[in-house]
Amino acid sequence: MRKVSGATVAMILGVALYFTLFWGFDALRMLTSPTYGLEDVWRSQFVFGLGRVLGLEPMGLIKLAAFFGVLKLAVAAICAVHIADRFRALAGGKANSEVLEGGLILVVLVCIASAGPAVWSQNVDVVRENAIQLFLAALAVGLCMVERNYARTEETAEPATVAVASGASWFRPWR
Repeated sequence: MRKVSGATVAMILGVALYFTLFWGFDALRMLTSPTYGLEDVWRSQFVFGLGRVLGLEPMGLIKLAAFFGVLKLAVAAICAVHIADRFRALAGGKANSEVLEGGLILVVLVCIASAGPAVWSQNVDVVRENAIQLFLAALAVGLCMVERNYARTEETAEPATVAVASGASWFRPWR
């Protein structure tokens, strides 16, 4: 049975590394700031947009920004765990891509939540940034599905060499 190509695994690792680095640094910037990143106008537009939709006051905006900072930190940690799991699998064993898929679901939710206010305010640059992140998350999920499909077909494959008595045949109704 064919194994998943090295390019597929490398692309999954690249996407996980992207979210680990960029979302991790963004989360640390947000969580170490006294106003949870609200002083950066470019990066915090989605918090103000969601706050306007939800009718939040200043303290609610700060709590919402802290919540998104923690979500981004969680995604970065999940992706870092997946990278460590991939390197462990190189030594022997099998990598569990379900952890990464859970983190990518969080990526999709955060990107959709932050793209909505950008669309309402007609900010094309923020929409483009979120669309790229959504594309990367979709690419990684698709590659994880391909990898899981190959693993499933390897488990159900019949043994290649079986001693058969002369004149005997195996019962194979679907072949």
